[in-house]
This record gives sequence, C-alpha cells and structure tokens, in this order.
Amino acid sequence: MHDQLRLTIDGVNVTVPQGSTVKDAIEATNQSVPTLCWHENLEPANACRACVVELKGSRVLVASCSRAAEDGMEIQTTTERVLNSRKLVAELLMSTSNADLAFDLQHLAEITGANPGRFSGGATWERPLQDDNSLYVRDMAKCILCYRCVQACGEDAQNTFAISVAGRGFEAHIDAGFGRELPESDCVYCGNCVAVCPTGALIGKTEWNLRQEGRWNEEGLTRTDTICSYCGVGCALTLHVLDNRIVKVTSPADHPVTHGMLCVKGRYGYEFAQVEGE
Repeated sequence: MHDQLRLTIDGVNVTVPQGSTVKDAIEATNQSVPTLCWHENLEPANACRACVVELKGSRVLVASCSRAAEDGMEIQTTTERVLNSRKLVAELLMSTSNADLAFDLQHLAEITGANPGRFSGGATWERPLQDDNSLYVRDMAKCILCYRCVQACGEDAQNTFAISVAGRGFEAHIDAGFGRELPESDCVYCGNCVAVCPTGALIGKTEWNLRQEGRWNEEGLTRTDTICSYCGVGCALTLHVLDNRIVKVTSPADHPVTHGMLCVKGRYGYEFAQVEGE
C-alpha cells in the first residue's frame, strides 16, 4: 500500500497522504472547496452537495468532502456541470430557507452567481420560532438540514442522541422524537448543536435577544481566550465580550481537549462573572 497518493486536480499533479479525501487533495493545490454541511470535527454527512466535483470515469458528481482520495484520480472542479450543480444547490436552499445568518450559503450563492428568487413562489420552509428555554433559540426557518446538530449531539461529540432528522421531503425536520418537545427530551443543553450550526437556526439566547434589539455588533466584539474554571478537564474557552459583558462563549475547534465542544457549564455558565454587587 502506498503511503502517498498521486492525483490530478484541474490538470495539476498533487500528492497527498493515504487516508486523505478529495477535498484535501483539492486544497493541497491552494484551491478552496465550498461547503455547508462539512465541519472539521464531524463526520461528513453528504447532505448539502455544495462540494461536488467531477471525477473522470464516474457517472455522477462526487462529494469531495467524503470521497476518499485514490491513486490516479483525475478531478475537475470548475466544469460547467459542477458549477451548475453548486448554483442549483444555492438557489434551492435560498428559496426555502431564511439565509440572513447563513454566511456560507450566501458565499456559495455569490461565487456561483445564483439567483435566490429563481424558485420563489413554490413550497417554503415554514417553521415556528421555538423559544422554550433560557439558553438558546431555535429558528428552524433558517434550517437547511445540514445534519451538523444531529452529529454533534450524537457519537461525534456529545453522545446524547436527543435529536434526529424525521420526515421526508418538505416534511423533513429536526426532531426530539416520540412527539416530544425539546425540554421533554434527553437534551442536556450543552449547546454543541448551536456551536456547529452554520445558518443561525440555532443561536444563543443572549445573542438572539441582542439581534432582536438591534444591539448585536460583530465588529464591536472582543475575544479573550481562557480556561474553564468549573472542573479539572482544562477546556479552552473563548469569551465574546460586547460592551464589557460576556455575550457568548465558544471553544477553539482545534483545541486538543474540546475540539470546539463544551458542556452546559462551560458554554452558558458565565453570568456569575458579571453579577454586580449590591
């Protein structure tokens, strides 16, 4: 077995280690690959098809984020067929979902020249806002069914398995199972689903409130890295501070302990740090 694989990407020869994906090989040529459902710490879900490329000898376009690289592959990333497919993905998603906070989707539409109104007037993704807890809000009208939240809740991170995808077609949705609402489910409110959501369908309650009030200011945020004080695991925290108050807590995706994931205390237990004395 070769330790190195040799592929051709858009006519350019590239060598990548065994176990790499086609996406890895493309990025080795200093090209970027558009993605929506892919996340560096989750198993590829093959849900969005934004990363498809043309593989010589393959009848269908292949998802570069999950397709294992093989020696001798010849890949084309900018053929008319590839670009039309990516454009269609953007147009279909933007016709059914609110993309106000879906910045990766907006970028995909921009680079493909997608027309967001092309399929307007058809079926829409109508989901009521769910504000049933004090930690995060679920605006499923923004959901594109990328599966990231399900994976983060499952064996890729939390292993709680509180949510899954239920239904088919336009009835497909993220569900807590057995007709339950989220507060009645096995959810432990770690917020890891919120951390990986690419569209704002899941958003921290503090951030959501500030956005509703028109007071959220991304440029005004300062970020400070620290260590969680709740236990001895040593999770890294990034405190997002606005107007001298912590408004959000995340964790670096490349941290060797957390890999971007936290428990409910680390992600949401920060109010004690800013309670004013009487």
